[in-house]
Amino acid sequence: MAQQPEVTGGSYPAGVPCWVDTEQPDVEAAMHFYGGIFGWEFEDTAPSGDTGRYVIAALDGQDAGAITGPGTGAATWNTYVSVDEADAAARHLLSIGATLKSAPADAGSGGVQAVLADPEGAEFRIWQACERLGAQAVNLPGGWNFSDLHTTDTEAAVAFYTKAFGWQFDNLDFGIMIRCPGYGDHLEATVDPNIRARQSGDLVPRRFEDAVAWLASAAPGERPQWHVTFTVADRDRTAEDAERLGAVILGQDDTEWTRTVLIRDPGGAVFTARQYTPPTG
Repeated sequence: MAQQPEVTGGSYPAGVPCWVDTEQPDVEAAMHFYGGIFGWEFEDTAPSGDTGRYVIAALDGQDAGAITGPGTGAATWNTYVSVDEADAAARHLLSIGATLKSAPADAGSGGVQAVLADPEGAEFRIWQACERLGAQAVNLPGGWNFSDLHTTDTEAAVAFYTKAFGWQFDNLDFGIMIRCPGYGDHLEATVDPNIRARQSGDLVPRRFEDAVAWLASAAPGERPQWHVTFTVADRDRTAEDAERLGAVILGQDDTEWTRTVLIRDPGGAVFTARQYTPPTG
């Protein structure tokens, strides 16, 4: 697969995944781990609750994601989708079969968020941006790369998310690409004017400039969920650092384009680290 452009300083149009955070039982321990493998620096923002914290992670001063806690449930990574107006978006999602987990609410001055689950139970979040536009350090080592929807019912997932966000799905040889039509136009007009020229090669999937996520079948025994992938410069070094810092390596995979490692962090949240290795010659 090809890699998305490095987009920093940009906004996210409605329907595009825009942010990731992880809820952890021990925020300090998670900061130590992710700072150690990704080089993140941290800034505490307004408390997320009476006793909670919401810590923004940054790469070179650009927002990369966040750590929140202490959580009472299993540690997990969360994916947020940009919306123009959270209340209206939540009503629409409920009307097509979503379940509301947490009603739209202000997240400080950053924006408005809500927590929902799709008909299969895969939890996702929506984000109406105010001061925080979304992840800015993306597709570079230590930054968010993509989120993948792991589903047990591909047809049902396609039907729901087509109605939810207007997404389109392309079944390629190596996976199902999720596109948000018009995203490439937005990138070309804002932070990445050369996106189409750069992605014009024969090896790049058609309309890849609109790619926002991937759809995959859940592994046996895996619950439907949104899974987060981060870019790294060296897969093997990342795996070694993760183990040294208390994580568990769940698996590795090499393809023509990527080298990946599946990691369970010390708190229990699972994510993928991906090294981009395009063919040469």
